[in-house]
Amino acid sequence: MLAKYLDLSVNIALQAVRSITITSNGSSEIDIKRYCRIEKIPGGSIEDSQIVKGVVLNKDIVHPKMSRRIEKPRIILLDCPLEYKKGESQTALEIMRENDFSLVLEQEEEAIRRQCEDIIKLKPDLVFTEKGISDLAQHYLVRAGITALRRLKKTDNNRLARVTGARIVNDTIDLQESDIGTQADLFEITKIGDEYFTWVTSEKTTAVTIVLRGPSKDIINEVDRNIQDAVSCVRNVMLKPRIVPGAGALEMALSTALTEKSKSIQGIHNGPYKAIANALEIIPRTLVQNCGGSVIRQLTALRAKHAQDREKNWTWGINGQTGDLADMNQLGIWDPYVVRLQALKTSIETAIMLLRIDDIVSGTKKKDGSAGGAETAGAAGLGAE
Repeated sequence: MLAKYLDLSVNIALQAVRSITITSNGSSEIDIKRYCRIEKIPGGSIEDSQIVKGVVLNKDIVHPKMSRRIEKPRIILLDCPLEYKKGESQTALEIMRENDFSLVLEQEEEAIRRQCEDIIKLKPDLVFTEKGISDLAQHYLVRAGITALRRLKKTDNNRLARVTGARIVNDTIDLQESDIGTQADLFEITKIGDEYFTWVTSEKTTAVTIVLRGPSKDIINEVDRNIQDAVSCVRNVMLKPRIVPGAGALEMALSTALTEKSKSIQGIHNGPYKAIANALEIIPRTLVQNCGGSVIRQLTALRAKHAQDREKNWTWGINGQTGDLADMNQLGIWDPYVVRLQALKTSIETAIMLLRIDDIVSGTKKKDGSAGGAETAGAAGLGAE
């Protein structure tokens, strides 16, 4: 799907990983799960996809008179509701006089007013909260010229904290000047299609949002899968900057080396070398099959190419489009070293685990539906007694 949008996807992945990378004491931290979010917005074309240095939320302001664009905003992040907090246990309230109900309402309003005063005295421009905001709180905030958004996800609030430099506060009474975030360059709400999206951007941020566009949800989901693979690939290379040739070149080089090694070992001890060598050839064989080429002819030619000069021809593999032999140096097809290493480790460890199975115990059911006794099927050739 992204074949003709290769440059776009590569640039997005590179910018995303570089932006969220934090280097300290000679080590790098790249948390793509928490600080690189993908926001999918149907509509437009794939070329409209972009990377935003900041946070993009599918949210709108809580009151129509609040501002939808603020430059260099002062931001407060809350993890508490701006509304009267009800008790966790069931409570009964007995009203004996006419003005008792009015007194209860006044107490609720007073609690909300105190919360808003705690916020207003710090003179912020923006308030984000993970909980709700009552109509009365909206009134006080609008009168003070403060914009508010409610019911954010915890993960979004954490990303906002990273973008703005603000600290998430659990109670308005604990608010201090140091809790206000001032690193954001722009707050803006735009309407895309029928929905409103909030943009909080900063050039110095270490949290990014990849905005994906496309004519349909299916296409956007396909682009999403490709972008996630690209971002993970860039992350692996930046953490471990070592690469190996792809397109079956590495597997054939290892297969050739193991085959040569098996010739120097006598008896049955050379069996594992031959087995792994044959298994590694599955990758180039599959590539040839996908192209509709002659598997025997191309594998024989590739095997001969590697055996001819292992140090010079070890980068030769299968061209995934034509099925012919090709040098990965010229095609520029490389895989992260850590990914290929982990694939080999996992496959060998899985084979060892399966070979250690002696018996298989399976539960059966009789025709009348009642559970029958367990049957033991001896694994053939695995040493079952």
